[in-house]
Amino acid sequence: MTKRMGAVAIAPDGTRTALSRQWVPEAPVALEFNGLAYAVMMATPANLADFATGFALSEGLIASADDLGELGIAEVAEGWIVRATLAGLGIAQLTERVRARVAESSCGLCGIENLAAVARPLPPVAPHAAIDPDAIFAALEELPERQELNRRTGAAHAAAWCTPSGRIAELREDVGRHNALDKLIGAMARAEWELAGGFVLSTARCSYEIVEKAVRCGATTLVTVSLPTSLAVERAHAAGLSLWVLARKDSVTLVNDGSV
Repeated sequence: MTKRMGAVAIAPDGTRTALSRQWVPEAPVALEFNGLAYAVMMATPANLADFATGFALSEGLIASADDLGELGIAEVAEGWIVRATLAGLGIAQLTERVRARVAESSCGLCGIENLAAVARPLPPVAPHAAIDPDAIFAALEELPERQELNRRTGAAHAAAWCTPSGRIAELREDVGRHNALDKLIGAMARAEWELAGGFVLSTARCSYEIVEKAVRCGATTLVTVSLPTSLAVERAHAAGLSLWVLARKDSVTLVNDGSV
């Protein structure tokens, strides 16, 4: 899937070194539901069934993976098209969402038509036990060897679901941090695994959208390798999401303890 291409590394003293590098794949992926074009995302064209499922779940178009049927994936000259049939959601509601869309984005705000919708309440996170920091360190230790695409390209985000002991049970990669999380959400849903119980580990900056997707799809604890935004912290507090950030092999910062 990756392509190896030439490049030249130039040192401060002018020394030039020829390189052969693999670049992370990126392509437009069109998502169509019930025959209606919903979004065009820039994504890594792998695990697209997981991507479409997770995207539909995080968008609120479906309640479970069972509501997504007749999924087809096609490569075309311009990129990729993923077509799926939705059940459990009226065609009128889907049509209204498509009509109201004002932007195409991979930021997790697809389908949001006004500022008030951004601030809509999140569902409360389910009661959950606190994660032992040692579990986070164990997951971080395992993470590099599980990031196959990132090892080859150095430019892919990952989202992983980890058991309470810190074992990485599922992982998805993508050029986009939100896409990686959608792929993980979809993979878990298709396998009939719940995000609650363990924790989600993301290599991304902890933005509003990462918190939103995690909470709306059932996660109880989120760990990110980078710092959060102010809105991400506010939303995590409001929902009761346990949030750990700046996760490193020698330290991790607890922002919100939503456990009971």
